[in-house]
Amino acid sequence: MENLDYGIIGNCKTAALVSKHGSIDWCCMPDFDSGSVFAHLLDRENGGFFSVETADDGQVTQQYVNKTPILRTRYQSESGVFDLYDFMPRYKTDSGFYHCPPEIIRFIRVISGRPAIRIRYRPRPAYAQSETQRVITSEFLKYWTKDGPYESIYLYSDLPLEKIADAEAIRPEKDCFLLLSYNQKITHPHIDWAELEFERTKVYWMGWTSKTTLLTKYPKEVELSSIVLKTLAHQKSGAILAAATTSLPETIGEQRNWDYRFCWIRDASMTISILSRLGHYNVAKRFLDFILNIVPYKDETIQILYRINPRRPLEECQLPWLSGYEDSRPVRVGNAAIKQKQNDVYGVLMDAIYQSLLLFSSSIDNKEDLWTVVRTLTRHVHNNWRKLDSGIWEYRTERKHFTFSKILCWVAMDRAAKIALFFRKQPDAMSYTRLRDQIKKDILKKGRHPDSGALTQYYGGGSMDAANLLAEHYGFLRADEPVYVSTVEETYRQLCVDGLMYRYREPDDFGTPKSSFTVCTFWMIRSLYRIGKKEQAVAMFEELLKHSNHLGLFSEDMDFATRRLLGNFPQGYSHLALIDTALTLSDTPLWTDPSEDLPGLSPEE
Repeated sequence: MENLDYGIIGNCKTAALVSKHGSIDWCCMPDFDSGSVFAHLLDRENGGFFSVETADDGQVTQQYVNKTPILRTRYQSESGVFDLYDFMPRYKTDSGFYHCPPEIIRFIRVISGRPAIRIRYRPRPAYAQSETQRVITSEFLKYWTKDGPYESIYLYSDLPLEKIADAEAIRPEKDCFLLLSYNQKITHPHIDWAELEFERTKVYWMGWTSKTTLLTKYPKEVELSSIVLKTLAHQKSGAILAAATTSLPETIGEQRNWDYRFCWIRDASMTISILSRLGHYNVAKRFLDFILNIVPYKDETIQILYRINPRRPLEECQLPWLSGYEDSRPVRVGNAAIKQKQNDVYGVLMDAIYQSLLLFSSSIDNKEDLWTVVRTLTRHVHNNWRKLDSGIWEYRTERKHFTFSKILCWVAMDRAAKIALFFRKQPDAMSYTRLRDQIKKDILKKGRHPDSGALTQYYGGGSMDAANLLAEHYGFLRADEPVYVSTVEETYRQLCVDGLMYRYREPDDFGTPKSSFTVCTFWMIRSLYRIGKKEQAVAMFEELLKHSNHLGLFSEDMDFATRRLLGNFPQGYSHLALIDTALTLSDTPLWTDPSEDLPGLSPEE
């Protein structure tokens, strides 16, 4: 049984996964959502990889360089000791631009002896759909696709290229490097250049991490999680991706395999809130700009997810030539969820807009455009909140009156009323408040279990949904209200197994869920703490932290019995919720809303 024992390296342009033994088993170039160059993760025979190994037996250990996503893998054997530093260059140039090319530098530092190194380099561009050809020149080793879509990749090194191509043992006497580049280099790289790229990248990340301003009881976990979020933030657009991978299964051998290399609007407001609380205002502001740039005017369609380049089409298809992670087929690229109707998106967008006004009002240029967007979203809520939708968990064939979708419609109107007051539009604020209260009354009448009083997954049902734990986070309920306490307790009773949470337990399009959804476990921990069960919450959190991978990273899902990591990796939403939970358990002051609460219904009305 394998675990996702990988480290992520990236530079906000793209990313790669490096195994604990030093093999790059997943990387897409030139962008996060481009075709893969290495897809060993999804096909052990044909996907392609790039490994650095000891030619003799030895011990391998791995860790991140302090406060950076630079990965250090140490190899110790009888012939010698060397460190492999894997990173993608990223730093700010003298002209003020960010240098983040589609490149991987593998910097080898000899510690002692004359270690025997073997490099196995097997690129398979364009998702390994066709065979590759290669050529060795005096400057580089080039691979390109033989048939189908043309792609190519270049490898530069101060080690003998012939020996690299043939996987022969090499005994370097001094530091050396390997440079994988999507582009052909104009000037030939050398060891001094590689070392300078390493130092400048390290300084950049240490400087960025030092901007984290909040103190918590879990500083290392919060720091690493913030680096993961930053690594998944696309430099050009400001979008933050859900994960760096596609088609890593939620359950081995089943079909819950999705492409997560896109930006989900649902994650927006929580991401902005957390990053702002940590002091990373620039990342939060750029993400807000991305959100505001894609929010449609008037009658245009709102999507639930977007590519990092919103103008490029996003369609789902399958890659049948790839065998899948441990034969979990199909391998998918694109995501058909883009076609779904999910009414929770209105609340998320409105919450993000409201936060933008509170945090960045002075730098928002055209507030009239923003007000038009707000009015458009309220019209969408008015027209759609009573309708069926696919819900937060993206049911593909069934629509229901999901309670969480209704709660987020309430959020949309609550924030719309506050935005209206911000713009001194009192009549609009009163109109939005009336609809807000109408939605809440409907939820409390139809979305609660008749016996326990807890919020149910959908109107008329009796099962729980972990998403409803966010009712307190969004301000729909207070932590001490009986409805919320009952929701937390009943959700724990129905969905928690040995300290891990299901999203829900009812059958869906693909059968009965079998794995734990990591973000839901963090939500439960936070909720338990908020209703006063603090010791239980802390114990549950610290136990969960033990089941990250060897570097502290989390994926989307976890096996209940083995605690094996499953699903796409690393999952931004899991690390976002980790930060939020750590801040809650540390009693870190919440981000405060300076506006007064609007009058409205109590839960008992």
